[in-house]
Amino acid sequence: MNAVRFTIAAMVALSASAAIALDSVDFRRDGEEYHVSGKLVAKADDGKLMLLAPDGVLWPILPDEVIKERHDDARFQPLDSQQLAKRLVVELPGFQTYTSPHYLICYNTSKQYATWCAGLFERLHGAFMTYWSRKGIDLHEPEFPLVAIIFSDREAYLKYAEQELGEAAGSVIGYYSLRTNRVAMYDLTGVDSLRKAAGRRGSTGDINRMLAQPEAETMVATVVHEATHQIAFNSGLQTRFVDIPLWVSEGIAVYFETPDLQSSKGWRTVGAVNRSRLDIFRSNLLRRPPSALKAITADDKQFRDPRIALSAYAEAWALNYYLLKHRPKEYVAYLKMLSAKKPLATDTPATRLKEFEAAFGENLDRDFLRQLQKVR
Repeated sequence: MNAVRFTIAAMVALSASAAIALDSVDFRRDGEEYHVSGKLVAKADDGKLMLLAPDGVLWPILPDEVIKERHDDARFQPLDSQQLAKRLVVELPGFQTYTSPHYLICYNTSKQYATWCAGLFERLHGAFMTYWSRKGIDLHEPEFPLVAIIFSDREAYLKYAEQELGEAAGSVIGYYSLRTNRVAMYDLTGVDSLRKAAGRRGSTGDINRMLAQPEAETMVATVVHEATHQIAFNSGLQTRFVDIPLWVSEGIAVYFETPDLQSSKGWRTVGAVNRSRLDIFRSNLLRRPPSALKAITADDKQFRDPRIALSAYAEAWALNYYLLKHRPKEYVAYLKMLSAKKPLATDTPATRLKEFEAAFGENLDRDFLRQLQKVR
């Protein structure tokens, strides 16, 4: 295969007060030659680089891939919604874009469905920022427009998602990508179990009928879950490619995901009891080992094992619910500690456990279980 040059966006100058110098890297990967310009956000001890491009994509680059590095006086500036929209419709022929205050929706389904999703995301964004601000965490507005790609059908979504998720794409209706910074999903009004065989899709009526179906609860929860990840990684609560324990990142997402199908947006508020997660957690109590809390806080393996992943997510929801309701000051301090970590570094299970016990003590499990028994 002949090498190609792939250039990421021309730069324009920022004001001197906001100026961040531009870094450029030429590298070779899988027989292709790339040129990426952006902001160097991390360089690991082993020489691995992390470069942030102006479209929000993060490029991890291995030292043996690097051909040339440059640093010059040009200035880094993120693409705005209009610039990014032009790029997306070239990348995804046949798609249109819809812009809201924080989101850039790129879609090939109905405009009504795109605007419904934008409304859901904006409501979530406002609630997320307000919630953590009241907890004493100072967040910032996203540096980039928050991109959501909505496919009209599952087949087209899978073709896109399989490039990043592989075979796992078939098991999820949407996901947030740490690398591209995008949420990808498909139009839920096209799911056979949520609609009649005939009639238009993506209309306001279709959306209302979808939300009236019991099956919609899990699907709406998944969309909110992935959008929560995106906000967390773009507001300063979490940093992409930092070794954040999955009980934290996934636990926060399941804490926020609880849908409300009585709302026109399918979601209303933060911190409601997540009944499906609570039911799984309680069903596991008889066989839950005494070391369960240490295991989930020290290691991510349970989340990556499809046989027990649902139980791990339920435990993560329960732990985050408990900490946010009963130990909020300690939890906020713990989150701030995690947010200060550098990308590309990896903590050992022993380090994770030590940090957890330093934040919350070594004998948390008894009170944790006692308080969860009271949840109704």
